[in-house]
Amino acid sequence: MADKLNIITQNLQEVLNEQIIKHVIEVEQRPLKIYWGTAPTGRPHCGYFVPMTKIAHFLQAGCHVKILLADLHAFLDNMKAPLDLVAYRVKYYERIVKSMLTSIGVPIDKLTFVVGSTYQLSEKYTMDIFRMSSLVTQNDAKRAGADVVKQVESPLLSGLIYPLMQALDEQHLDVDAQFGGVDQRKIFVLAEEYLPPLGYKKRAHLMNPMVPGLTQGGKMSSSDPNSKIDLLDNAKTVNKKVASAFCAPGVVEGNGLIAFVEYVLLPVSKLSVTNIGDEKLLVEKEAKFFIDRPEKWGGPIEYSSIEQLKEDFASEKLSPQDLKQGISDALNKLLDPIREEFHNDPSFRELEAKAYPPPVVAKQAKKKEKVLGSKYLEAMEAKKKRETEKTLGAAATGDSVDEVAANVLETRITE
Repeated sequence: MADKLNIITQNLQEVLNEQIIKHVIEVEQRPLKIYWGTAPTGRPHCGYFVPMTKIAHFLQAGCHVKILLADLHAFLDNMKAPLDLVAYRVKYYERIVKSMLTSIGVPIDKLTFVVGSTYQLSEKYTMDIFRMSSLVTQNDAKRAGADVVKQVESPLLSGLIYPLMQALDEQHLDVDAQFGGVDQRKIFVLAEEYLPPLGYKKRAHLMNPMVPGLTQGGKMSSSDPNSKIDLLDNAKTVNKKVASAFCAPGVVEGNGLIAFVEYVLLPVSKLSVTNIGDEKLLVEKEAKFFIDRPEKWGGPIEYSSIEQLKEDFASEKLSPQDLKQGISDALNKLLDPIREEFHNDPSFRELEAKAYPPPVVAKQAKKKEKVLGSKYLEAMEAKKKRETEKTLGAAATGDSVDEVAANVLETRITE
């Protein structure tokens, strides 16, 4: 029993209500039911491997895992994804998540994928939103979503509904625990506080750390292209992004590359699949992170623990250049199956194109009057000059005003 709990909670930054997990495992003696939700907005990036490794751990511990594709949340988050694209992005996220898990050897036959709108538009769910909104203050809802919902100067009401729905999902998905990043903590606390007054039980909450981005400060984010590596980036692009990542010599704290080794590359290297009859089970093997270091700098080196890697880096026995080389090699190996599947499957490529069409650049209407200095204005100025000269000439010969006007009109028509 203790082994299951250790597997479920390893590499997490924080666990709330761990006693709920223990009760399910030790007293009820049944599989823990847990869900992880993701709003299909921007393209998933390599930071998504962090929750993928934890999903692998949950499956390894015999948990029943649901993956929520939160389409309505994607729309509510300050209109990040228009509704006409959300449907395609839901399908793309499911496809890419399955591809990621398969690439690290995780059997996906026991996963359940749920699209949020399939139950979030029901009468019961809608009534629960009304009931919760009568309890939660505007300030509490805003504070709960502060680290998750995009913050703008004039926030929309949709951003206040978002955390209420995420709390209610725990009840309507019938789970014992919710898993997410530590940036979700305020929403988890909201759920613990307001589900019981509605007559619903508290859930446990498991939080993975947020992997720092490639730039200095901040997390790896879809909205910041410089902070992330896309899952479909080619090897050359991956190498370039890793090579240019911020990585100060001897500095371990806040180092996004070391965090990626700790929370993705080492845990992934420990995963192994064994067949017992017709069933595939995940087991652990020794962790390995290999760096093909040149002989003149000490030769190849392999790490089995993050503590040793951090110690070597802090003492500058391991240079940023060598760390980056090892990460590039390991990451490209991790991404190869995903890239291969994408390039070999036309339906995968078509889905990606529909989910993320190129931005439409609005064509400016052609105007007759162009910017000053254009050939058009120069021609107009020349025309006006000719008309003026004819007018002055007519006036000098004594022509009437009407005759002068007629001459000008004739000039315009013939030109």
